[in-house]
Amino acid sequence: MSYHLGLIGYPIKHSLSPWIHQQFLNQTGLKGTYDLFEFQPDQDFSNDLDQLKEKNIHGFNVTVPYKEKIIHHLDALDHNAKAMGAVNTVYNRNGEWIGYNTDGIGYVRSLLNKFPQLEREKEKRILLIGAGGAARGIYYALMIFGFSSIDIANRTLQSARNIAHLRLNHVDTNVISLQKAETDLYEYDIIIQTTSVGMKPNIDHTIIHLSKVKTGCIVSDIVYQPIKTKFLTEAEKLGASIHFGHTMLLYQAQAASEIWTFKKAKLNNLDQKLERKWRGE
Repeated sequence: MSYHLGLIGYPIKHSLSPWIHQQFLNQTGLKGTYDLFEFQPDQDFSNDLDQLKEKNIHGFNVTVPYKEKIIHHLDALDHNAKAMGAVNTVYNRNGEWIGYNTDGIGYVRSLLNKFPQLEREKEKRILLIGAGGAARGIYYALMIFGFSSIDIANRTLQSARNIAHLRLNHVDTNVISLQKAETDLYEYDIIIQTTSVGMKPNIDHTIIHLSKVKTGCIVSDIVYQPIKTKFLTEAEKLGASIHFGHTMLLYQAQAASEIWTFKKAKLNNLDQKLERKWRGE
């Protein structure tokens, strides 16, 4: 069997997803291709999807601006995607398109891979910064993995409250301002930055000041261009342990690959290879 996989979105010409998924196929001994389907936003999305169906594609990833729009064209959603209100992975199950969301799962997998001790420390206090789609997925996945104390800080409190409404019974969540997050930063064991602040070309920006971060705190930034953001650089200088965002990309791709092929690829040193590829080495 040869898998036909792909990615829909716009713009995606420079996506490294084909390279990542080819690594997974090679490692698991499977044959297949992973193609880019760049759907122009001003074109007929339904017609584009009909043409994709004719290709009898086994599965595909979905990125901006179609993560929400795709939902109305699917036959079913798994519980994660339903809770997120967004889909990043579609599986063709006997002609039915099933939607999944592996973003949050991928993030938590990457975090636990870097800090395996957290498997036994689910009571750690977590601060989630931001209230967009990424924060929503990460918040939900953290709860599913068993973490029990997750506060959300954002400029717009109502956006953070909308995410907090997903709260499961075992979880304590406070919605706070960015200013309060800065003031109380020493209270947190894990800080996760989920906004686009600090991304190229605005690499000198940070969402909050980290002067009150405590030594040994885990500080994570999902921005991966640059890989080591100013946010992470400052955190490291203050004695924090840092976690890079590009590993989330790999682990969410790994989870998508499992859905399509029923095989779990190992990442080995793929994060280092991806970093070198981004640098053009």
